[in-house]
Amino acid sequence: MLSSPRAVGIAAAVVTVAIWTSFIVIGRASAGRTLLPFDIALLRIVGAAIVLLPWGWWLTRGRRDAASSSLLGFSPLPLRPTVTAGVFGGLVYAILCYAGFFFAPAAHASVLMPGSLPLWTALLAAVLLGDRITPARALGLACIVAGDVLVGGEGLLSAFRGGEVWKGDLIFMSAAACWATYGVLARKFGLDAVRATIAITVFACFTYVPLFALLTGTGVLPTRLPQAPWGEIAFQALFQGVGSVVISGITFVQMVRAFGPVKSTMITALVPGLSALGAVALLGEPLGWNLLAGLALVTAGILFGVRAVRPNTPDSIAASARAASAGGQKYP
Repeated sequence: MLSSPRAVGIAAAVVTVAIWTSFIVIGRASAGRTLLPFDIALLRIVGAAIVLLPWGWWLTRGRRDAASSSLLGFSPLPLRPTVTAGVFGGLVYAILCYAGFFFAPAAHASVLMPGSLPLWTALLAAVLLGDRITPARALGLACIVAGDVLVGGEGLLSAFRGGEVWKGDLIFMSAAACWATYGVLARKFGLDAVRATIAITVFACFTYVPLFALLTGTGVLPTRLPQAPWGEIAFQALFQGVGSVVISGITFVQMVRAFGPVKSTMITALVPGLSALGAVALLGEPLGWNLLAGLALVTAGILFGVRAVRPNTPDSIAASARAASAGGQKYP
């Protein structure tokens, strides 16, 4: 029974939702400690690279066709999809989502990152892939927009009082758009989930790590890595890199195999609500009426939009990208 496909799928779903939920709560909690956003992004990339670079080399070794791999044989994808997907899914997304936690609470991230991913994905897929937005899906997307406005509108109003929450809200929305772009590009190029995860990590490692070293070494970019306790550094590398990127990437793929992309998206619709409640219980964040209403609208929009997608259609394939975007691999 423990090794049955359904049992494995259930276990994978529990791990995926737990990591994606924890990603938001831990991301906000990390903003109150030592490390800066660029530091956490570095540890995410390095932590994932320790596992995925050897994996990528193993996948590409012995290949006679050099065009099928890139970046010294560590990326199992050609250079063009590695760079294109790596910019959005491996590099910019990591920087944006961690920066957002330094301005806005976790409850805002719960709504504006995983909650708005289906919206961005649907719009980008319509533009880049020619997907049709049916009236039923449009209604679901309208609910998501309404939920985002309820949450983001409060942040914009606080700007008149000198608040900076609106900055975090805009960053979270940009991070969601960035990950949605990666998801749509992965679908456009027909990328395998595991190879794509390896490729974007390899690209981020080859570009961000030396650039970070150069900018911090010359004093252009501030860093608190030297002041951070080793325990905090190790935890961020393990959770953000190994957990959020490697483990949740694998368990998500296993969940989709067991339940299909549509049901998987419905399962991951639990993430916004669970992470918001986690922020209230663990971080002491307030949960006002607008956040509750925004969460309800976004969750309803996700569920309604997914149920409007018929199985075995091209749109059902996009559902997996939307679900994957819900932490990931940023989203976490």
